Amino acid sequence: MPTLLTITGPTACGKTSLAVEVARQIDGEIISADSRQVFRGMDIGTGKDLGEYMVEGRQIPYHLIDIHEAGYEYNVYQFQNDFIRAYQLILSNCRKPILCGGTGLYVESVVRGYELPDAPIDPEFRASLEPFSDEELTERLASYIKLHNHTDTETRDRLIRALEIQEFAMKHPDKHVRMPQMNHLIIGVSFPRELVIERIGIRLRQRLEEGMVEEVKGLLDKGVPPERLLRYGLEYKHLTRYIMGECSYESMYDNLYTDIRRFSKRQMTWFRRMERNGINIHWIDGQKTLKEKASEVVSLYKSACSDEKC
Repeated sequence: MPTLLTITGPTACGKTSLAVEVARQIDGEIISADSRQVFRGMDIGTGKDLGEYMVEGRQIPYHLIDIHEAGYEYNVYQFQNDFIRAYQLILSNCRKPILCGGTGLYVESVVRGYELPDAPIDPEFRASLEPFSDEELTERLASYIKLHNHTDTETRDRLIRALEIQEFAMKHPDKHVRMPQMNHLIIGVSFPRELVIERIGIRLRQRLEEGMVEEVKGLLDKGVPPERLLRYGLEYKHLTRYIMGECSYESMYDNLYTDIRRFSKRQMTWFRRMERNGINIHWIDGQKTLKEKASEVVSLYKSACSDEKC
């Protein structure tokens, strides 16, 4: 059975550079598990760092990056389908798939093999929810599923969509995405909390210097609705507000810096919950050199898939 190598961790921990180096050594290809890197034109704010995929004149293949226009409504169901196609393509070429990213929901949907339905929009069902408050809808959703994913309840639109999916799933249990059978080796990159905060600050300043404000202005100029950018969160939420004159640059920077730090903490909370639920994550020291980290990961990977033929 094939082994999927996953490299994950909180923001600013160096996941991409490590995944690229490991891919170079094991003849691998990278599948992105980042909920925003799927969008074209959202490069600096999402930290695509596409230049890192070129190593010693060789392009390391990557998947699920730049596959939709900014503004598109992407979700975990679509991610699962896209992942399966990329995963099977990589295996068919006798190469090694590496899942890399920090969107905990996407990582867990693959590792745990979530079976999600392709639920269509149901206007009649949506109309039936109109009389209810957000609190009542949240209680109804909680009666269907355990609310691990707070994004399902962030806005009324998302809450209604989550209920729509659950209703469809109960009525159509046969229409689900099913993950291929695979073994898993999950690597987490960790730093002491104070170093994570320092790295977040350094990276935020670099991205602003590289033109992150101009990137968001460009998206707005191309017609991406401000409300959609606000929903993408973090950099796109705060920079959109700044560009629209809702806050000063200093306020934007301070609030964004605070939110990214909080986000990284939520990521670690998600990964720790995965571990409590029985998912084994091998944590490696992010302070080691890239060569040392890659050597450690490659060694673990070779041990995990020593019986594989391809």
